[in-house]
Amino acid sequence: MSAENGTPDHPAGPSGTPVGPRPEPIRFFGTAWVDHDKGYPARRIGVAVGSLAAAAAACLVLRIAYQGLRIAEVGGFVTLLMVVMFAVCSALAFGHTWEAFKRRPDPDRRRSLRGLLTIGFVGSLLAYFFRSLVEAPGERLHREEYETARTQYEKRTSRRSGNPGKRRRP
Repeated sequence: MSAENGTPDHPAGPSGTPVGPRPEPIRFFGTAWVDHDKGYPARRIGVAVGSLAAAAAACLVLRIAYQGLRIAEVGGFVTLLMVVMFAVCSALAFGHTWEAFKRRPDPDRRRSLRGLLTIGFVGSLLAYFFRSLVEAPGERLHREEYETARTQYEKRTSRRSGNPGKRRRP
């Protein structure tokens, strides 16, 4: 709100809701990423710690699965194949998740990679961890889109200067 006259900084419509584009919420952050309020730093710390803990737990589960393969004596080739598969899928999932923070992924491609991303979940968790050290995961992309939408909205509304029917004609 403005300090001088008590009016809101953002114009409101007839129902009292702000007019214009609204920021898109980010998972775990809501719209706190816009002004870095509502516990934004604590949420970033929580996401970083949570994703790192989940990645560590996932590695523990993969270690138990590896031990199961050794106990079953399936052979060196199958064990190597499983280790390489999880490593490659995790690397690809890391890269795909990291790129999704920069630009919107193609829904068809994402659907086709669903299995690979599921197998490489450790890579996705690590991407969340590293990104949350810098910003909310996906914040830069959402901020660019929101700023673009605000700019376009302000351009559209600044051209309108009231009711054209009430203008005086020379």
